[in-house]
Amino acid sequence: MPGMAATSPATRLVTAAAREVLRPLGLKQRGRSRIWIDDHGWWLGVVEFQPSSWSQGSYLNVGAMWLWQDADRLEFHQGGREAGHEPYEDEAQFAPLATALARAAAVEVAGYRARFATLAATAQDLAARPARRGNLWDNYHAGIAAGLVGDVPTARDRLARAAQQLSGTDIPWMVEAHRTARQLRETAEDTGALRRWAAERTASGRQKLKLGPPPAGLPEELRGP
Repeated sequence: MPGMAATSPATRLVTAAAREVLRPLGLKQRGRSRIWIDDHGWWLGVVEFQPSSWSQGSYLNVGAMWLWQDADRLEFHQGGREAGHEPYEDEAQFAPLATALARAAAVEVAGYRARFATLAATAQDLAARPARRGNLWDNYHAGIAAGLVGDVPTARDRLARAAQQLSGTDIPWMVEAHRTARQLRETAEDTGALRRWAAERTASGRQKLKLGPPPAGLPEELRGP
């Protein structure tokens, strides 16, 4: 149709590879983009075949996003860059590279599914991992996950660390996150209240991202009142 941007050969090839490798695993393409979503109701697996600004080829980014973040765009709260840039020269050269990237993504997706199979497993996994240097969200999400399963000491500790990391700035999103971390720490003993907060935020996040109903329902801790 006139006015429609042509799809690049590299995009066609990564889309074909993802349809062959990721679609049978239950992932869905995000519109016509190079992003594929593994929807678990309260968290997302995110696969991105990221182009560069100077080449048709592709990087590979794979990670997990916690929907209680209530964000209006996809984010990587766990994971990120998994493969360096694979350049596109021609279809014969790039097609096997696209397939290899899709297969690498499938391996990472399986790993995240195993790590975050349940909310309890997620809380245990995040609590066992120290916050990455310079990362403002690891303590925050570890604290929330701990609070949702009733691990009050871990919730209070990690949320206090998060609040400290997010303090001392006038950047609006950091001010809001700092306030939220402090409020959640102060009410960590009230597991029911934290679960209601997370359920509302998760529902809002799903709506903002236009994800539709959860594919298999939410865990009991996030079903709301």
